[in-house]
Amino acid sequence: MPKMKTHSSAKKRFKLTGTGKVKRKHAFKSHILTKKTTKQKRNLTHSGLVHDTDMDRVSRMLVM
Repeated sequence: MPKMKTHSSAKKRFKLTGTGKVKRKHAFKSHILTKKTTKQKRNLTHSGLVHDTDMDRVSRMLVM
């Protein structure tokens, strides 16, 4: 049986917290920023958590 491998794209995008939750970054902050308000760009800077409904999918990609 071969080793189970982690998805390389997932390991670059997600980090585990100490309590086992998964941190993620917000989308829509890379380009075309002129039409977005300062408040919107500031709120996209902060990291968020993966929602409970997506945790199963993300954890399978990370092979936890």
